Amino acid sequence: MSLYVPIVVLGVLALGFAGFSVVMGSLTGPKRWNRARLEAYECGIEPTPQPVGGGRFPVKYYLTAMLFIVFDIEIIFLYPWAVAFDHLGLFGLVEMVLFIVTVLIAYAYVWRRGGLEWD
Repeated sequence: MSLYVPIVVLGVLALGFAGFSVVMGSLTGPKRWNRARLEAYECGIEPTPQPVGGGRFPVKYYLTAMLFIVFDIEIIFLYPWAVAFDHLGLFGLVEMVLFIVTVLIAYAYVWRRGGLEWD
Protein backbone atom coordinates (compact mmCIF):
# COMPACT_ATOMS: atom_id res chain seq x y z
CA MET A 1 0.00 0.00 0.00
CA SER A 2 2.89 2.37 0.67
CA LEU A 3 3.83 2.18 -3.03
CA TYR A 4 0.68 4.12 -3.94
CA VAL A 5 1.26 7.04 -1.54
CA PRO A 6 3.36 9.11 -4.03
CA ILE A 7 0.73 8.62 -6.73
CA VAL A 8 -2.07 9.72 -4.40
CA VAL A 9 -0.02 12.75 -3.26
CA LEU A 10 0.63 13.71 -6.90
CA GLY A 11 -3.08 13.37 -7.71
CA VAL A 12 -4.06 15.54 -4.73
CA LEU A 13 -1.49 18.17 -5.72
CA ALA A 14 -2.73 18.17 -9.32
CA LEU A 15 -6.37 18.54 -8.27
CA GLY A 16 -5.43 21.26 -5.78
CA PHE A 17 -3.48 23.19 -8.41
CA ALA A 18 -6.34 22.86 -10.92
CA GLY A 19 -8.90 24.07 -8.40
CA PHE A 20 -6.65 26.93 -7.29
CA SER A 21 -6.11 28.01 -10.91
CA VAL A 22 -9.82 28.04 -11.71
CA VAL A 23 -10.74 29.97 -8.55
CA MET A 24 -7.93 32.53 -8.93
CA GLY A 25 -8.72 32.99 -12.63
CA SER A 26 -12.33 33.81 -11.88
CA LEU A 27 -11.41 36.15 -9.00
CA THR A 28 -8.63 38.07 -10.73
CA GLY A 29 -9.78 37.88 -14.37
CA PRO A 30 -11.53 40.66 -16.29
CA LYS A 31 -15.17 41.21 -15.42
CA ARG A 32 -16.26 43.15 -18.51
CA TRP A 33 -16.55 41.28 -21.79
CA ASN A 34 -16.70 42.91 -25.18
CA ARG A 35 -17.10 41.57 -28.70
CA ALA A 36 -13.35 41.25 -29.30
CA ARG A 37 -12.85 39.14 -26.16
CA LEU A 38 -15.63 36.73 -27.12
CA GLU A 39 -14.19 36.01 -30.58
CA ALA A 40 -12.10 32.91 -31.18
CA TYR A 41 -8.36 33.54 -31.10
CA GLU A 42 -6.51 32.03 -34.05
CA CYS A 43 -2.83 32.68 -33.25
CA GLY A 44 -3.03 36.31 -34.27
CA ILE A 45 -4.80 35.56 -37.55
CA GLU A 46 -8.21 37.08 -38.15
CA PRO A 47 -10.68 34.16 -37.96
CA THR A 48 -12.62 33.53 -41.15
CA PRO A 49 -16.09 32.03 -41.15
CA GLN A 50 -16.30 28.45 -42.38
CA PRO A 51 -18.84 27.66 -45.08
CA VAL A 52 -22.04 26.04 -43.85
CA GLY A 53 -22.60 22.49 -45.01
CA GLY A 54 -19.18 21.00 -44.48
CA GLY A 55 -16.80 23.01 -46.62
CA ARG A 56 -13.73 21.26 -47.97
CA PHE A 57 -10.41 21.62 -46.21
CA PRO A 58 -7.12 21.65 -48.10
CA VAL A 59 -5.17 18.39 -48.19
CA LYS A 60 -2.26 20.10 -46.39
CA TYR A 61 -4.21 19.98 -43.13
CA TYR A 62 -4.48 16.21 -43.41
CA LEU A 63 -0.81 15.89 -44.43
CA THR A 64 0.21 17.79 -41.34
CA ALA A 65 -1.97 15.57 -39.16
CA MET A 66 -0.50 12.43 -40.72
CA LEU A 67 3.04 13.76 -40.23
CA PHE A 68 2.26 14.35 -36.58
CA ILE A 69 1.00 10.80 -36.24
CA VAL A 70 4.06 9.36 -38.01
CA PHE A 71 6.48 11.17 -35.72
CA ASP A 72 4.37 10.32 -32.70
CA ILE A 73 4.58 6.64 -33.63
CA GLU A 74 8.32 7.03 -34.13
CA ILE A 75 8.70 8.29 -30.58
CA ILE A 76 6.56 5.40 -29.33
CA PHE A 77 8.99 2.97 -30.98
CA LEU A 78 12.13 4.83 -29.91
CA TYR A 79 11.36 4.84 -26.19
CA PRO A 80 11.25 1.04 -25.63
CA TRP A 81 14.25 0.65 -27.91
CA ALA A 82 16.22 3.10 -25.77
CA VAL A 83 15.22 1.25 -22.61
CA ALA A 84 16.22 -2.18 -23.95
CA PHE A 85 19.21 -1.02 -26.01
CA ASP A 86 21.77 -3.09 -24.08
CA HIS A 87 19.84 -6.32 -24.63
CA LEU A 88 19.24 -5.79 -28.35
CA GLY A 89 22.86 -5.28 -29.34
CA LEU A 90 23.91 -4.67 -32.93
CA PHE A 91 20.70 -6.15 -34.35
CA GLY A 92 18.59 -3.58 -32.48
CA LEU A 93 20.83 -0.74 -33.64
CA VAL A 94 20.58 -1.77 -37.30
CA GLU A 95 16.81 -2.19 -37.10
CA MET A 96 16.36 1.23 -35.50
CA VAL A 97 18.62 2.91 -38.07
CA LEU A 98 16.53 1.34 -40.85
CA PHE A 99 13.34 2.53 -39.16
CA ILE A 100 14.62 6.11 -38.76
CA VAL A 101 15.89 6.19 -42.35
CA THR A 102 12.46 5.06 -43.58
CA VAL A 103 10.74 7.82 -41.59
CA LEU A 104 13.24 10.43 -42.82
CA ILE A 105 12.64 9.38 -46.44
CA ALA A 106 8.91 9.91 -45.92
CA TYR A 107 9.61 13.28 -44.28
CA ALA A 108 11.88 14.35 -47.18
CA TYR A 109 9.19 13.30 -49.67
CA VAL A 110 6.51 15.40 -47.97
CA TRP A 111 8.91 18.33 -47.62
CA ARG A 112 9.86 18.16 -51.30
CA ARG A 113 6.22 17.97 -52.39
CA GLY A 114 5.45 21.17 -50.43
CA GLY A 115 3.39 19.56 -47.69
CA LEU A 116 5.01 21.72 -45.01
CA GLU A 117 4.29 25.10 -46.66
CA TRP A 118 1.37 27.22 -45.47
CA ASP A 119 0.71 29.49 -48.47
